[in-house]
Amino acid sequence: MTSHLQGAASPGQPRRLSTEQRESDHSWSSYVYAIGRAGTDLDAIAPRLTGLRDGRVRTVAADGLAALVSSVPAGAFSAEGMKAQLENLTELEQIARTHHTVVEAAHTGATVLPMRLATVYLDDARVRAMLRERGAEFDALLSRLEGHAELGVKVYADPRAAAADPPPAAEGPDRAAPPVSPGRAYLQQRRAQRQTQRDAYRAAGALADEVRGRATGLARDRVTHRPQQGELAAGAGENIANEAYLVPVDRLREFHRALAGLADGLPGVRIEVTGPWAPYSFATPPAESRSA
Repeated sequence: MTSHLQGAASPGQPRRLSTEQRESDHSWSSYVYAIGRAGTDLDAIAPRLTGLRDGRVRTVAADGLAALVSSVPAGAFSAEGMKAQLENLTELEQIARTHHTVVEAAHTGATVLPMRLATVYLDDARVRAMLRERGAEFDALLSRLEGHAELGVKVYADPRAAAADPPPAAEGPDRAAPPVSPGRAYLQQRRAQRQTQRDAYRAAGALADEVRGRATGLARDRVTHRPQQGELAAGAGENIANEAYLVPVDRLREFHRALAGLADGLPGVRIEVTGPWAPYSFATPPAESRSA
C-alpha cells in the first residue's frame, strides 16, 4: 500500500517502541524513505538518521532488501491527514526537507531507491510484504543504479538581463546620419530590445541542445522534467530546459567539465548544474520515451 492510511491517532512525538510494540500499536504507521539492499551499510546508516516528527529511522528487511522507515502518527499520516499537511506549505516543506535529508544521507553510504514523498504503510509487516511483492523490480533497479548518481541540468533565458547588457555594436554611430526624433529613437530602442530578447531565447534553446549532446555521451540515462515555474524556479530568468542525468560516479567531474563555461558570452543565458543527488528521477523502470 503506497497511499496514506486510516487510523485514529493523536499527533505527537513517536514513542520509543520495541519492534513488537510498534507492530501491534495501530496509533503509528510506517513511513518509508528509501529502499536498498539489506546488510551492514543501511543498518549502520539508519541509527544515525532522524525522520519525521523526530522519529528514529530503522531498517525493515525482507528477501535481501531493506526499507528505511520511521514511525509516524497514523492519524496525521492517513489519507485525510496527509491531505491537510500537504495543503499547508510550512508542513509540506518540513516533510519534504526531512524526507530529502534522510534519502541523501543514506545515499552517501549505500545505493538506494528514493521513495515518493508521503509513502506510508500501516505497519512494518506491510512494508515487508511490499518488499517481497516488488522484490524483483527493486533488485533490477538497484543493480542499474549502483555506482551512479543523479546530476540536474537547467538552462535559463533571461531577456531582461540580455536587454540590460546588449552585445556591443559592430560599428560606432554614423556621424553623417541625420538626427533622429525622440519618438523614432524610442521605437528603434524598443525594436532593439525585442530583438535582444528573441536572441536570448534562441541562444538558450541552442545551448540546451548542445548541453544535451555533450551530456548524453557521459550519462547512462536521461529524464526530461517539466521546466520549473513560479516559486519552484530559483533565480532570474525563465527555465526552458530541466533535465536529470544518471552519471557513473567516476565520470561526475568529467560531466561538470564538459558543461562548464558553455553560457559564457551569451547575454541573458544561464546554465545550472546541481548534484550529485540520490537518483530520484531514476527510481522507476525506464520509460520507452526515455533515452540515454
